[in-house]
Amino acid sequence: MPPLSLPAALQSFLPRQTPALVVDVAALDANIAAMQAVCDGAGVRLRAHGKMHKCPDIAERQVAAGAVGLCCQTIGEAKVFARAGIRDLLVSAPIPRWAAPRLAGLVKETGANIAVVVDSLTQIAAANDAASATGITLGALVDVDIGMHRVGAHPERAPALAAAIAAASALRYDGIQGYFGHLQHLDSGRIDANAAATARLSQLVTLLTQMGLAPPQVTGGGTGTYAADLAGGVFTELQCGSYAVMDAEYDACGAPEGEWSFTPALFIAATCVSAQHKSHVTVDAGLKANSADVPPRVIAGAAPGSQYRTLGDEHGAVIHPAAPQGRAVIDMDADPTLPWPADAPHEGDLVWLQPGHCDPTINLYDAIWAVHPDGRSERWPIAARRSTPT
Repeated sequence: MPPLSLPAALQSFLPRQTPALVVDVAALDANIAAMQAVCDGAGVRLRAHGKMHKCPDIAERQVAAGAVGLCCQTIGEAKVFARAGIRDLLVSAPIPRWAAPRLAGLVKETGANIAVVVDSLTQIAAANDAASATGITLGALVDVDIGMHRVGAHPERAPALAAAIAAASALRYDGIQGYFGHLQHLDSGRIDANAAATARLSQLVTLLTQMGLAPPQVTGGGTGTYAADLAGGVFTELQCGSYAVMDAEYDACGAPEGEWSFTPALFIAATCVSAQHKSHVTVDAGLKANSADVPPRVIAGAAPGSQYRTLGDEHGAVIHPAAPQGRAVIDMDADPTLPWPADAPHEGDLVWLQPGHCDPTINLYDAIWAVHPDGRSERWPIAARRSTPT
């Protein structure tokens, strides 16, 4: 990964307490504008994925920049965004049967255009019953599995599902969804794999069109494949999310087309709470402040090349680059030939981290501190984090 420095606006920011989730608004807005520009240039709609940030303040900036609306992954998220005034939403994962009446009620309450994805006839029947009982029309798309094997119908079953949606009395056939989530972080072969998946999706679109079920929208795509998704000519709508803030995982896998058009905008401010070892200091950002799947990246407040390792729920180690590889961090203390590093953080110092995986990291916080270029800061609630669907 290339070196990363702390944005200028954040260098003078002092959080009220740590760990604190902080966004550089200038970088955030630049990322939002960059993705919108490439989608507009390709004539493809951008439906930014709200599951990444769960934050109405960020959602409003994305829609104001030109996004047609938002994706959300749960009806709890849909509730928060709809009540915040986002008028066009897609729940991009199949919902359980109990959720259909609540989603229909949300459409009636807010007047928002909310669509769902389905991958079974049972889900279609539940959505239609709920919409009919509530007196609304609910948009529905066939969720198609193009190799991720998480949810979605096999492409061979998609035409029957599309026909069932079109025939339902209270549903509107909005098209199909094909999300290549398994390709987003491939270190190599991403372009070729994306081309193969796109070709398969294109074949399905052709078949549906021949059957008189041409999909009004073909939605999917992601940050890791956005350029290829646009160039493939199949998607009419992209669902990118991480581009708005980026994270260490995307930095590590890199942009398949060369350099990223997006810069890191999200950071964690942590405090050094203990400096009793030669090899490392301890900060107040552990598993409750960082996603467990991908470790954060140390970017400021410590010696260049320092690495992070979790030390439990509340704590993490910021390991000095002089620490011998493969040795337990405490081993340095017993070696009198190894000096105390002069450039290690001191107790009370701030250490800045870049989240490893932005979505689950954001989900650990109640709010984001947004720092503007002029130094002004404000608190943006992560309102959909704990939202219940009732």
